[in-house]
Amino acid sequence: MRQIEGNPDVAIAGDWFTAHGKGENLGFFGREENKKIAGTLREAFSEWIDNGHNNFSDTNTCILCIRLTE
Repeated sequence: MRQIEGNPDVAIAGDWFTAHGKGENLGFFGREENKKIAGTLREAFSEWIDNGHNNFSDTNTCILCIRLTE
């Protein structure tokens, strides 16, 4: 996140895609402003999101938004 604050140009890749975009830190997962998106993420990743690897009470657990440009 510190690097993205200095240079928000990011890239993502998977088995069948690549993309570029601008990264934005939406802040703490548990913020009231993030309640709707956090709920959507919990639903989308329900199979593994609560597997013990995430600490949602830690204010450093944040949401990264990538707005795709290509």
